[in-house]
Amino acid sequence: MLKKILIALTLSLLVLLGSYAVQSAKARNRGGELNQKASDAPTGTLQKMIVENGSVTMDLDIGRLNGAAGQTLQAQFAVGANSFFPVLVFNDQLRGPVPGSMALIPSRSGGIPPLPAALSASLKQLAVEKLPSGQGADLAVRDSNTGFTFFNIQGHQYDYNPAAQSLAITNGRLLISKEFANALGRPSDAGSVAGTISIGATMQPAEITQLSNGQAQSVRMPPLQHALSQGTPQTLVPGPDVIVGDIESVEQPQGAVNGNFVGLGVGTVSCNNGDQPIDWHPLPNTNHPVIPQNLYRMSGGGDHTERFEQIGQSWMKHAFFALEEFICGTCNTSPPCVTGDQLCPGCADTYVASLNYDQDLIGSRAWVNPFTGVFPSNPDPNNHAGHNHTGTSHRVTVATSDLIPAQNPGATYFAEADYISPTEYTWCQAHPGQCNMYNNVSYRPFTVSGGPTTFTFGAAGLTVRMQPAIQTWTSTGATVAQVEPDPGNDGIWFMGYKVTNPSAGVWHYEYALSNENLDRAIQSFSVPVGGANISNIGFHAPPQEPAWPNDGTFNNQGYSSAPWAVDQSGGSITWSTETFATNQNANAIRFGTLYNFRFDADQPPQTANATVGYFKTGSPMTVEIQAPGQGGGTPTPTPTVTPTPTATPTATVRPTPTPRPSPLPRVRPTPHPRP
Repeated sequence: MLKKILIALTLSLLVLLGSYAVQSAKARNRGGELNQKASDAPTGTLQKMIVENGSVTMDLDIGRLNGAAGQTLQAQFAVGANSFFPVLVFNDQLRGPVPGSMALIPSRSGGIPPLPAALSASLKQLAVEKLPSGQGADLAVRDSNTGFTFFNIQGHQYDYNPAAQSLAITNGRLLISKEFANALGRPSDAGSVAGTISIGATMQPAEITQLSNGQAQSVRMPPLQHALSQGTPQTLVPGPDVIVGDIESVEQPQGAVNGNFVGLGVGTVSCNNGDQPIDWHPLPNTNHPVIPQNLYRMSGGGDHTERFEQIGQSWMKHAFFALEEFICGTCNTSPPCVTGDQLCPGCADTYVASLNYDQDLIGSRAWVNPFTGVFPSNPDPNNHAGHNHTGTSHRVTVATSDLIPAQNPGATYFAEADYISPTEYTWCQAHPGQCNMYNNVSYRPFTVSGGPTTFTFGAAGLTVRMQPAIQTWTSTGATVAQVEPDPGNDGIWFMGYKVTNPSAGVWHYEYALSNENLDRAIQSFSVPVGGANISNIGFHAPPQEPAWPNDGTFNNQGYSSAPWAVDQSGGSITWSTETFATNQNANAIRFGTLYNFRFDADQPPQTANATVGYFKTGSPMTVEIQAPGQGGGTPTPTPTVTPTPTATPTATVRPTPTPRPSPLPRVRPTPHPRP
């Protein structure tokens, strides 16, 4: 399939360049010489971008479709990973789409309204297609198997964000096609508006051409994201790039209980997806990755997908001695890579769960800058002197009430791991454009059984690589958008939200703020509510570690667990923790954590801007959300796709890996003695 895509890309580029040559020849024939000076011919970078992942929202006029009175209802879809819907981008400017299509995957949240029989029958094979010129429409919604056209799309706008490599197609009107009108038995409905469509997609380059005066100087086909297959060779990206190639297991060690909490560990396999080595030196050298681990639960509502919450977090495992395993594909240990002290290009390194929950090898998160990967060697960031461990200390600490199956019917669970490497940031500073600090997180779904204090976890799907766990929420109809407040100087976080209608006249608003690697952290969150009546106001945060000697927090006091204060005034509801100036250990949304904010309202949603305040530095900023409207109606509003929308990536189906020998033994650092 990939070969076919690349052939199509190459042919389309040849057509583009050939068109330029034909135009040049015509100019010569007309005037005896080329009207356009060579210096005026295109020079720069031409990228053919295809869809990495995305989401599609259709607001359908059910009354129009069914030929009777009805309201507008919403249908949510994810876009199939690596869909061949190409757009041309020249020197970061959108030049336009070329014919292609993106597959639509219906939401599994039950959010697809009752539809006419013909449309329902094609629901699982729908696609949005870019039509060739002369077809009477730019885009159409079709059955990808039969070619049957349901809707032509008109009135839409394209918006490409080169920094985020994201494409938004907004304000599209869905016009009933002639053949669909005939199938409905209402030919006169052809061309009538049956709703609107919005598309948000993360794009990736499939072909990059360097042009000089209109001539192609080089053509490069970079690897497609999320196409890395376990056990098969991969094309490496420029620079060092540590990713979580696999989350092997979630385990509870013997005796890991402390009151109503249990301690867990997550087994991980890291891969160097880059063409440069990654430093893996053991402490006291600080040039190595650190590995925080997290656990999440999706639950609530009639379909158990209303909310996505973090229920556990660990300190950071300090990596040491790379094993150079052949798990991720190729493994090139040739010089200049120093095996053991560096993870070589294409190679893997496994940490079974027992290593990642070894309490003597886990250091506090407070020491590290999650964007640069920098932490001190003095004081020792892994000093366990002065305290004794309980069964949960420093591990992924989770309340038993969040795991007991009988207390969490229908809940689904997701483990997440992150590798934070100073090598990536250092390389990025010297090689702009080869900055791989944004894809270090992966997640995997798990089942939970057992209880009340001892639990077992079973893998319920494949590892979804290079994406934070919150992305899985989008498959249920939630919206998740990436936010980067200070590009190049700090990391990213994700704004997630979902609005449900649990009963007549009541809307539930659920917001999740997930910090991937933003060092400045988040201190406040404000939502405009107008005159809506608000009730059932809620807040949720994962458990914090208690204070420990040498834990890196201010005066070793530990991070606060105090719930955020809430204030409803001035037409807004605002949650906040203490400011950095007041309390450096305040309960801010630090890296690797996700906090929830929620309420019920008597008004339906509309597009609005929330205000987010930062903790350490930076001015407040607005982010797009859905919030209660100002009254005067009950139809569900049309959502606006944000500039950086994302959807749950489809995990690439990987072949069963060939059996591999047991990991090579590694010498463990001598634990620090503690009294």
